[in-house]
Amino acid sequence: MSVRSAIADRVIDPGPTARRIWTWRVVGDRLLPLTVPLAILLLWQLATSLHLLPVQILPSPLLVASTAIELIRGGEILDGLRISLWRIGIGFVIGAGSGLIFGALLGLSRTVENYCGLTFRFLAQVPSLGWLPILLLIFGLDETLKFVLIAKASFVPTVIATSESIKQIPAPLREVARVLQLPAGSYLRRLVVPATVPGIFGGLRTALSHAWIALIVVEMLAATEGVGYTMVWGRTLFQIDIVIVGMAVIGLIGLAMDTGLACIERRLQRWELRA
Repeated sequence: MSVRSAIADRVIDPGPTARRIWTWRVVGDRLLPLTVPLAILLLWQLATSLHLLPVQILPSPLLVASTAIELIRGGEILDGLRISLWRIGIGFVIGAGSGLIFGALLGLSRTVENYCGLTFRFLAQVPSLGWLPILLLIFGLDETLKFVLIAKASFVPTVIATSESIKQIPAPLREVARVLQLPAGSYLRRLVVPATVPGIFGGLRTALSHAWIALIVVEMLAATEGVGYTMVWGRTLFQIDIVIVGMAVIGLIGLAMDTGLACIERRLQRWELRA
């Protein structure tokens, strides 16, 4: 075997030791995000073992895990989660969908910006929960209240992200489109959409986070079903383990929804590159 072929074989196959090192590095990189949660879990267990706080205030991780299993078997968590996801699904589609349309109008039309921009920015400064007293008077405790509040919470970030993403399209690209006299459909498909996908999806992820928070709060204040109500139920029973289970479910579902939108964004960006 020549020296050149031996070197080529070494480059192609680095050997079992190098492969093992590379595998452990990949595993380590994937496990790295779990470091902080595991540290918090260990500190939590240590605090409960040393009885730093009464069990009524800080139950042990094992008790919380046992409560979670009981709530899943009993159906309380799954039923509440099903209702909460149904509410946020409808409210977010309404709010984000209308936000995309209105945001596009603000970004593309100077007339709409002149007439509606100031009013929108004024109303956007009022937090979603600031509308709750008025909405309670109008809709009562009906499901419509939840849908409207979720829609409002997701509407504002979507409008801002969409309009700003359109306004930040580089002026030279706009000028080229004007010189080429692109039809409206081609202008949107070939310029506006590819240039604004990252910014719009960033806004959608923020909108979904705001909508999820608004839903949980309104379920805690004005609902008799849902994940938020389950936490209130646990507090009423002085069972903090139920409250912690609800917090964990809220965090996990919120993370899952954000990750799902991030995956959709990456797929759209790859599709745009292939197109």
